[in-house]
Amino acid sequence: PPPPPPPTSFFLTHTPPSPILSGLVGSEMCIRDRPSGGEDRFVTPLYGDTSALLSMTGLGKRGLTLDLKSPDSRVIVERLVKAADVVIVNMPAKVLKRLGLDYDSLKSVKRDIILTTQTCFGHEGPWSDWAGFDGIAQVMSGSTFMSGTEDEPRRSAAPYADYTTAVLGAFGTMAALRQRDQDGEGQHVQTSLLGSAIGAFSSAIIEQETLNTNRRPDGNRGQTTAPTDIFKTRDGSIITQVVGNGLFSRIAKVIGKPEWIDDMRFESDQSRAEHRNYICETVGEWASKFTTEKVLEKLSDLGVPCGPVLGVTEVASHPQVDAMGFVEAITPLSSEGKIHATRIPLDFSNYQSSLGQPPSIGEHSEEVLKEIGFSEAEIQRFVNRRVI
Repeated sequence: PPPPPPPTSFFLTHTPPSPILSGLVGSEMCIRDRPSGGEDRFVTPLYGDTSALLSMTGLGKRGLTLDLKSPDSRVIVERLVKAADVVIVNMPAKVLKRLGLDYDSLKSVKRDIILTTQTCFGHEGPWSDWAGFDGIAQVMSGSTFMSGTEDEPRRSAAPYADYTTAVLGAFGTMAALRQRDQDGEGQHVQTSLLGSAIGAFSSAIIEQETLNTNRRPDGNRGQTTAPTDIFKTRDGSIITQVVGNGLFSRIAKVIGKPEWIDDMRFESDQSRAEHRNYICETVGEWASKFTTEKVLEKLSDLGVPCGPVLGVTEVASHPQVDAMGFVEAITPLSSEGKIHATRIPLDFSNYQSSLGQPPSIGEHSEEVLKEIGFSEAEIQRFVNRRVI
């Protein structure tokens, strides 16, 4: 296999005693960049060294530059680890060991440290040292094959393997912190893009391995119930997802087919799935007569799950998105204008989080190094040697 790319991500977190949640949502997290900046800063660039990706993953965090390949960086890493609760690293296992960021090395610095690692293929097996990205995990999970047609598999434009891995890593990290509260021990939490993608598509894999169904792709049309599909309206498209007899009876009434309710062909999700082409084509004919707004109104009035197919230009201005504040405008200190960033979609009854700012390259390097005990002369020496 080709050699892995150079190290990219290296995070350290310190959870302050109060408020506890501020550490979990990232306000005390430090992002490590190479002195020239990490790749994430230049994926979908916006202004200067701020990218769309960084505006999601770097909000509210502090930025530290550090050349991990420099021998002089070891003393900095050791002091950072001693001051941290968690180290989160996105690197293959052999790179971790070479840089002294593997669990055994970190544990020798701080006995109760928690290391959370994210790889593409996992920590064991013949591909464990291979590099990879979200799309590779998607296509190996079966979901890409099932999302398109037999002639044209379709990768999801949303990097769900990336984000699922991040969420699982956060969940595992918090579980490890809770266990450490009880027994005082740190541990190594391991996540992978491939494992996350397979987990997200698990029901289809379980069905295949258990019943050998050998399903084939059918575009947007659901295969285990009906009508689950995307339907064209007079001025756009909508989706419905109908599961169970109760919802099916509702949509049958909406589209003027009450006789479907007692039709033996449609008595269960499985039987409706077997007749999905007829059901979906009939619903499609009905939807095509109305505007998107009218179709959604008719369906939602009877409690049928539905939603509009939005273009990227329409998402932020949708009234429900706006009401929840899922997209907010921020003004980075070094930007040319406002950036509209998506917040972490977590809401607490007793804690109010804010987006903060994505850090510029090395914005907090000196600040962080002073906090962990380095003098101004030592910091300047690191700068002169391009360690930070």
